[in-house]
Amino acid sequence: MTDKKDINPFLKQALELGPPLAFFLIYLRLRDDSFQFGGTEYSGFIVATIIFVPLMLGAMGILWYLTGKLSRMQIFTAFMVIFFGGLTAWFNDERFFKMKTTLVYGLFSVILGIGLLQGKSYLAYVLDEMLPMRHEGWMILTRRLCGCFAVLAVANELVWRTLSTDLWVKIETFGFPIALMVFLMLQFNLLQSYMDDPDHQ
Repeated sequence: MTDKKDINPFLKQALELGPPLAFFLIYLRLRDDSFQFGGTEYSGFIVATIIFVPLMLGAMGILWYLTGKLSRMQIFTAFMVIFFGGLTAWFNDERFFKMKTTLVYGLFSVILGIGLLQGKSYLAYVLDEMLPMRHEGWMILTRRLCGCFAVLAVANELVWRTLSTDLWVKIETFGFPIALMVFLMLQFNLLQSYMDDPDHQ
């Protein structure tokens, strides 16, 4: 079994956030262009999506090589990017890649919801070592995050179906991640009273 290794946190962030940012920049450069491949015309968005897939896989490969580990969430996200990126390219239809975000957030919400129905927090299984917290705290955080993912899934549907591709790319790259990060920061502050104190074990 591969041992987990520590790496520079800034490098880790660059590998995780670099591919989405690269997609955003590539899209800005190609959005007004069209390309001919094999007699088929592809928009700049489609080409940016095709470039994004190997960029993300390369970054994840480097991350795995340096740390010896990938989280289930990272693996699942990579699978979804490959699958829907492939559908986008194959059918030459940008809607597949836009729907990917809805399905990712929606599935996260469903998975957490299934755990809640069983009286469990699947978050605790994944994050308990990093964030020691009592069961009550995990259940509260799981309920709130389940709702947050559901809201983000609905929001993505509304954004890509009613707004321009330009706006969707900007919200996908910056809006949703920032909203999720702010939400989590607020929750951790509110749940401080449920944190385990290692000095009182």
